[in-house]
Amino acid sequence: MSINHPVLPVVHVICIKWGLALYGAKDVNRLYGMVARNMHRHEVRFHCFTEDYAGLRDEVITHPLPILECDPGKVKHGYLKEVGLCDDHLGGLHGQRVIFFDLDVIITDSLDEMVELPQGDDFVIINDWNTRGNRVGQATCYSFKVGTLGFAKKYFEEHPQEVIRQYGTACQEYLSSKVIEKWGALKFWPADWCQSFKFTVLPVWYRRAFVTPELPTGTKVLAFHGSPKIEDAMLGRWSNEEIPFLKRLYKTIRPCPWIAQFWTD
Repeated sequence: MSINHPVLPVVHVICIKWGLALYGAKDVNRLYGMVARNMHRHEVRFHCFTEDYAGLRDEVITHPLPILECDPGKVKHGYLKEVGLCDDHLGGLHGQRVIFFDLDVIITDSLDEMVELPQGDDFVIINDWNTRGNRVGQATCYSFKVGTLGFAKKYFEEHPQEVIRQYGTACQEYLSSKVIEKWGALKFWPADWCQSFKFTVLPVWYRRAFVTPELPTGTKVLAFHGSPKIEDAMLGRWSNEEIPFLKRLYKTIRPCPWIAQFWTD
């Protein structure tokens, strides 16, 4: 007698990797593992946009890097991510909802609720921890329907100098401004789902030498933007570079061995 297994809805998870300086295949593979372990009500299709496919596990669906139709000299400051991924035909996924993760995150709990929250053409993003108000999304993790953001890519391609003059390296501010321009406001993930190691997990500076950071209850995604990076936090150092003497007063951290249980393939 055959057993009919339930057909799970498909979720498309995307990431991007280029160059060799910061991230490699092991980071993509580790992200895939964390996502797959934390998706229980959905079938994961995991996509990586990259110019180098070497070393990626078989489950990763690979695509070339997005193309920005403008002077290559203007394609800098990370706009390849925040703008390039806005392509209306991204990876042949037109009409499909995708959820994006940076490679410097750890997934610490079920992602099913995150996948199920957006409705219709919703664009959902983290409310930036380092910016007051509700006008900037933190692009560590966001969800959108492919085919709804092409206008942001088109405007950048037509006005790269103007955009970079206004926003500089703040490409997530540019993306946020275009979403607000179209929909009137940003829609955010619930605050406890996405945490910043630097801004919401690290103790206040004068306690960092004595208090081990703890994972907040309810966290699903923990972002390590800037320093310390994931491996540094696990080892109990701010970075692998020498820290000036006076800055050691606040650029210090106790080892966080609990990270290892999440940060695996």
